[in-house]
Amino acid sequence: MRLCILPFVSAVLLSGCQTGTDALTTSAATSTVTGPAASAIAGDIAGRYAEQAGSTATPIRLHSDASDFATALEAALKGWGFTVVTDDKARSLKDTAKPIELAYSLIDVDGQVLVRLSSETLELGRAYSVSSGGATPASPLSLMKRN
Repeated sequence: MRLCILPFVSAVLLSGCQTGTDALTTSAATSTVTGPAASAIAGDIAGRYAEQAGSTATPIRLHSDASDFATALEAALKGWGFTVVTDDKARSLKDTAKPIELAYSLIDVDGQVLVRLSSETLELGRAYSVSSGGATPASPLSLMKRN
């Protein structure tokens, strides 16, 4: 009986361990949001990010992605005054401030799209109802700030 409990206890203890990396998870748009819905969601979440981030002086680094949401998010952030760089351009910014790593995820759940936008110090989340003409917020904004 003790031998059966030992692996269980070990698994529980190890599940609380963190990895040694400070990196954010990679961006992923697993949702099928396209066109006007992608633009509406990107515009809203970028606006909420701009409200919380404050300064637009530090460039934002987004991972390259060919999805409609990634393109719309980049355009929305630029519209708010942020300088957005991709992986290739970030290497050439040696003389300027270190870019803020910004990761995002979109997940379809129960007929809605859950969107998360994360940096090292800020994390935003919101659910959206998607229609053929666009998307509207379906939940309050979830905000977490880290020091």
